[in-house]
Amino acid sequence: MIQMGQHPPASRVIAHLSDTHLLGEGRPLYGRVPVQDRLRVALERLEASPVEPDAIVFTGDLTDIGEPDAYRRLRDDVEPVVRRMGAQLVWVMGNHDDRAAYSSLLFDEEPSEKPQDRVHDIGGLRIISLDTTVPGYHHGELDPAQLEWLRAVLAEPAPLGSILALHHPPIPTPLEVMAVLELHRQDELADVVRGSDIRGILGGHLHYSTHSTFAGIPVHVASATCYTLDLGADASRLLSGVDGGQSFDLVHVYEDVVVSSTVPLASHPEATGFSSDYRPMIEGMPADVRLEQLSSKSSHLNLNEAASSGS
Repeated sequence: MIQMGQHPPASRVIAHLSDTHLLGEGRPLYGRVPVQDRLRVALERLEASPVEPDAIVFTGDLTDIGEPDAYRRLRDDVEPVVRRMGAQLVWVMGNHDDRAAYSSLLFDEEPSEKPQDRVHDIGGLRIISLDTTVPGYHHGELDPAQLEWLRAVLAEPAPLGSILALHHPPIPTPLEVMAVLELHRQDELADVVRGSDIRGILGGHLHYSTHSTFAGIPVHVASATCYTLDLGADASRLLSGVDGGQSFDLVHVYEDVVVSSTVPLASHPEATGFSSDYRPMIEGMPADVRLEQLSSKSSHLNLNEAASSGS
C-alpha cells in the first residue's frame, strides 16, 4: 500500500472499546438494553472493517455487577475475534468490575483483591493497564504504591513510547453528577506522568466520547458499547442514559502524533463514496496526477462523484 499523504502509515493501531457492562445469562441492562448484542455488533463492525489492530483495549466496566458468567460471556465473545484479527487483548478494571472475578476469570490467576495493574508490549509500544477503582465505590483513586509502581515502569522509556489505559479519565466533565465520580487526586498522577514517554491516555467511564489533555498528554475517552449519556438532554434531566449513539474508537499511533477516531455502532445508508475497486487505479497514479484527480473540483473523479450523488 502506497503513502498518499504527508504522513507514513501508523506504526501501531489500537481498537479502543469501553463500558460493555455485561450481565450474567445475557440479561439486558435495566431490563431493556441488550448489552451483549451491542458488544457483538461492535466486534462485527471492527472485524468487517479494513482495520488491522495491533491491540484491542477495553477500558473498564466490562461487567455491570461482576458476575462470573458475565466475564465468561465476555471472553467467549471477544477472544475469538482477537485471535482472528491477530491482535493482543488488553483488559482494564472498571468501577463496576470485581477484582477477584476479574483476575481469576480473565487472567486465569488466583483471585486477588490487589490493584490490577499490568504492562503489555505491543511490538515496542507499551500499553499500561492501570486500575483506578476503589472497592465498594464508583469514584476513582490511585494509592501511593500504584503511583510508585507506575513511576518505576516509566523510568525506562519504551521504543515506541507508552499508552496509559485506565477507566476513570483524569479530565473534567460537564456532567456535574459524573464529576463527583471522577478520578480523585489527579495532581498526584500528573506528577508521575508529566515528562514521561506516555504519548496518550485512553479512558472510559463517562459513556460519551470526549478528548482533552492531562499533564501535557492527549486524553481520549471512548464512549460505551452498552448505553450512552446524552449531553444534550432536556434541561429537566440531571442525567440521561440512552440506548443509542454507542461507538468505539480507533487509535492510530504515528511516529510523531496519536490520532483517535470514533466509529459508530449503528450502520446508516451510504449517501456518497467510492468503491474499493478504485484503489488500484488511484494507487497507480503518479503523485501529481493523484492530487489533481482527488483535489481538483473539476477532475474526472470528482465530477463523476458529484453526478452519482445527484449534486
